[in-house]
Amino acid sequence: MTETRQRHMTIDLCLRIGELLLSSGAGAADVVATMQSVARHLGLRNANVDVTFTALAMSWQPDPGEPPVALLRNVVQRDIDYEDLSRVDHLVRQILDDSVDLAEARATVARVSSTGHRRGRAKVTLGWGAMCAGVALMLGGGALVCVIAFAAAAAIDRLQSAMARRRLPRFYQQVAGGAVATIIAVVTASLDPSLDPSLVVTANIVMLLSGIGFMGALQDCLTGFYVTGSARITEALLATAGIIAGVSGGLSFAHVVHVDVGRIEQWHTSLQGVALIALGAAICAAGFAYASHAPKRTLVPVAALAALALVISRAIQTGGFGATWGTGVAAFVVGLIAWTLSRWFSVPPLVIVVSAVVPMLPGFSIYGGLSQLGGETATPAAGILSLVTAASISLALAAGVILGEYVAQPVTREARKLERRLAGPRLVGPLRAKAGGR
Repeated sequence: MTETRQRHMTIDLCLRIGELLLSSGAGAADVVATMQSVARHLGLRNANVDVTFTALAMSWQPDPGEPPVALLRNVVQRDIDYEDLSRVDHLVRQILDDSVDLAEARATVARVSSTGHRRGRAKVTLGWGAMCAGVALMLGGGALVCVIAFAAAAAIDRLQSAMARRRLPRFYQQVAGGAVATIIAVVTASLDPSLDPSLVVTANIVMLLSGIGFMGALQDCLTGFYVTGSARITEALLATAGIIAGVSGGLSFAHVVHVDVGRIEQWHTSLQGVALIALGAAICAAGFAYASHAPKRTLVPVAALAALALVISRAIQTGGFGATWGTGVAAFVVGLIAWTLSRWFSVPPLVIVVSAVVPMLPGFSIYGGLSQLGGETATPAAGILSLVTAASISLALAAGVILGEYVAQPVTREARKLERRLAGPRLVGPLRAKAGGR
């Protein structure tokens, strides 16, 4: 292989790795750092990487007197696949450990990007259904409400998949999802007046919110990638606006047919109620992780962390600190713990973090705001306040998680150094443990 050909292949490998990371929701700063680490290890020091929402560019100049080598790659938006994300993360670690050469690494990336999802579509639909059933349980719904939420989630997933195949924009997919969720709840409530349709609608709102990349958008803005962050925020706002449009249309339909959609007034406060909240949060997080193709080994830790986070959030809210602070503190705990869990289970922290915070998404506030804005007894001021609360909760989720990651990484490094200093003589095993190994 000539030197020029090797340079081009190295840059192409870095761009393909970056594309998979960025399309899976990774922040621009993480993408740049990963690409530069791989390029430096393969012999291209001081490579320049430029990331935008739809394109990646990388250039390297061997000498000021020579022309630079530059390549550009468009970022194709793909379905979230945490299995592929984990495989790419493992590949990067193997490259940095010299376990694979350039040719083998390129072949692995090609296989990851060209093969479809390992988990079938029917299984993904079941995952979304379990997630919404978990949210309904978390909000206090009975068995019938959980079954209806499950069925509505399956219908929404199938509908959005059909619309995606026809290349309809995400905004219209969200409008259709919100409308279908509300109409299904209204129809079932008209057949059974004892049913509370608000629980079904809220559960499906959380499902629709879970696919919006607030985490990556805020991370890009905090780390200085304002162009990419602005584009991601715009995409997130449009997707959220689609949910609001769809749900408000469904609520208008409910008022026309004179069906009381109800409002969720309060959460469980008893010990048994808190246990149901934790169980519902665990099912919700595990269902989302499964539907997002996360490795099966992560489902139990994700469920446990989500249950812990929601209990912390509810405890803080009960203490009078408000939903935003409770959510922010719980998200910080998630970010702090997820870093360690990701190393134990050999997955990127993003897989655990996003799945664990899904039960805390502000579906309750969005539904409350929309129900207060419409109807004969509309209270616009309260409705607007609820929507603003939803926005603040989303911001607190993303900011808390990112702060937790910032704190966890240096603390983990210093703890590892202290462990090596205090370990004493080893009687079994190697003298020095390999970094990151367990």
